[in-house]
Amino acid sequence: MINTNDLRAGVTIDLDGTPFMVTEFAHVKPGKGPAFVRVTLKNLLTGANHERKLRAGEKVKRARLEEKGATFMYTTGDDFHFMDESSYEEMVVTRDALGTASKWLKDGVAIRISYYQGKAVGVEVPTFVELRVTETEPGVRGDTAAGAYKPATLESGAVISVPLFINENDLVRVDTRTGVYVDRVKQS
Repeated sequence: MINTNDLRAGVTIDLDGTPFMVTEFAHVKPGKGPAFVRVTLKNLLTGANHERKLRAGEKVKRARLEEKGATFMYTTGDDFHFMDESSYEEMVVTRDALGTASKWLKDGVAIRISYYQGKAVGVEVPTFVELRVTETEPGVRGDTAAGAYKPATLESGAVISVPLFINENDLVRVDTRTGVYVDRVKQS
């Protein structure tokens, strides 16, 4: 059990048999009436967001998630295949369970998969990944009127904005939290 006063972003709780992750929280002490905690919760099974008020000092059940390290291998349709780092068994995770993390996967990327009662409910990818640019328009020297950025398609299928000097087959580092280009990786 966890006290509602101890809730923070990233904490997982179990409400009515459903796992939720706290994404936002605020302790509120109105002029009249008792204090309460306003939380925004992400349902780990459906991905839907809910806003709820909980009484201050109330106890809620902590959701126990099992985490496993895995390495991405390949995809078949909407199924992503991983190798469990400890048992070397193959695991299959659906695109829905991966969410936006699927944009940053390439062969050999190590991730953490969270399970709730045997079902994959979330994935943690590395903060930065290096991906090859597969398609982008060539940059024109002196063309800075458009903010000096252009769209580029990466080997994982993700489309991001990159500076004009980036060309096809360049290796770029991307921040997976924001989907923003960080820098070009030197190739030897």
